[in-house]
Amino acid sequence: MVLLPGTLSRAGLLSSDILDLQVADYGSGTRVVSVVGEVDALVAPELASFLTAQLIVATVVVVDLDGVRFLSSAGLRALFEANEFAIRECRDLLLVCHSQTANWALEATGLRERFTFIDDVPSSAAP
Repeated sequence: MVLLPGTLSRAGLLSSDILDLQVADYGSGTRVVSVVGEVDALVAPELASFLTAQLIVATVVVVDLDGVRFLSSAGLRALFEANEFAIRECRDLLLVCHSQTANWALEATGLRERFTFIDDVPSSAAP
């Protein structure tokens, strides 16, 4: 695993809401994006851009949502659009999601069935 310089941290001016995005290269065309914090309407476009940038350079992008404390409809849309981009470009977008909050949002909206889930990050990095 190699951490790449594509780290983004953002704190809202009027709140303590924080989004932290980190990317690690697992070789063989696999990148893992760790999402930590709150994904609201202000930061969802950044998440979408970040995921698209990773899908352009990697054939498999794993999104680790375990650290997500809030996932708005805008955040769900960012994930959905990244997944649609992956499908169009013959890439794989895989989600690791043990966050109760993120799972609830995916279930409540019926989007869970639109994504491919894996149990953990190491299983996605296997050759």
